[in-house]
Amino acid sequence: MEIPEEVLALIFSYLLVCERHSASQVCRKWAEAVTYPAVWYYTVVRCDSGAENDQNVRACQRFQCHIKYLKILCNQSLEANRKNFIQILHNLSESATDLLGLSVVCIGENPYFYSGQDLLQSVKSVFKAASYLHLRHIDLREMPFTLDDGIIQIVTSRTPSLESLFINNKTLVCKVTSETVQEALRSCPNLSALGLFYASLTENVLAKLLNAKRPPFKLLQLHCERMDKYNPTISGEMWQALAERHPTLCVDIELDHTVPAEKIPQILQPTIPVASLELSTFTFMVEQVNFISQNYHNTLKRIVLQTTSSGELNRALLRLASCCLSLEEIHCYCVVSVDVVQAFILHCPRLCKYTLKTSKEPHPWLPAILR
Repeated sequence: MEIPEEVLALIFSYLLVCERHSASQVCRKWAEAVTYPAVWYYTVVRCDSGAENDQNVRACQRFQCHIKYLKILCNQSLEANRKNFIQILHNLSESATDLLGLSVVCIGENPYFYSGQDLLQSVKSVFKAASYLHLRHIDLREMPFTLDDGIIQIVTSRTPSLESLFINNKTLVCKVTSETVQEALRSCPNLSALGLFYASLTENVLAKLLNAKRPPFKLLQLHCERMDKYNPTISGEMWQALAERHPTLCVDIELDHTVPAEKIPQILQPTIPVASLELSTFTFMVEQVNFISQNYHNTLKRIVLQTTSSGELNRALLRLASCCLSLEEIHCYCVVSVDVVQAFILHCPRLCKYTLKTSKEPHPWLPAILR
């Protein structure tokens, strides 16, 4: 009994790009099945072999007309991998593409004095080559090189259909200004999900989102770091106006260990519709946890804490468990009491994953999964 082409296509969709290319060489039926749209709709191309002229590059070029959402994973520690990455993007820029989504992930050690300019230029070349692209989703969160106004202006000016843009990539320096973000919102009227450094966010940016003609805005991700101590904070009144204008808006906030403790209460305004909050500040956080219980209990779905164990923290977490009934994940990277673990399991019916340890364990601490 022959396997239907639809089933073959489903099987081929789980193969690596180079393996799909090999499968297409077996016979005519397999070659036809490999070209099914479902095989290539979401495609991950790995540049991590360390080999020059990687088969993934040739395979990606041959079938790129079928790809809708492309994720490129590059091990930046080896020059050959970076060259393959650049070649893939060069091939994209050389031909017409109906690509809808582009995501870049860099792994491996960053070579000394390497700033990723070659990779950034190759990304820029894709957008320079065309006057108009159909891209709807761009994710550069895992591309650990400094993004600036120039690259964001090129990206957003050539992608007017863009619906999501994530540039909160946790580098040491933010060089994307508020003016460029405002320009991006003008160029991309359908943009409804945005990931930024807090330093790029101003009340002028939020004012653009308050425009009555703008469609519902769904997600705002913010990464906060040490330089935010020099930036003016967003007022509670502006956040409240934004929440009223976009009632389905979710805000994800991450504060890293460089954020000054005195800046945290200024950033965490009570009127923000916070869905996910990461406090990786390694400071004493009892006040912040109590603040979260009081102000974010209706919206909070995920919380991550890097803090210090104490009886006061346990009491604050018990209060959090009893208030935040929509919580789906909690990850607390310090030892807590047994009562805290039981409280979250009892009071949070949507809880599906948690990291709550009652005794010290070797790191990394793995989360518990609730089925």
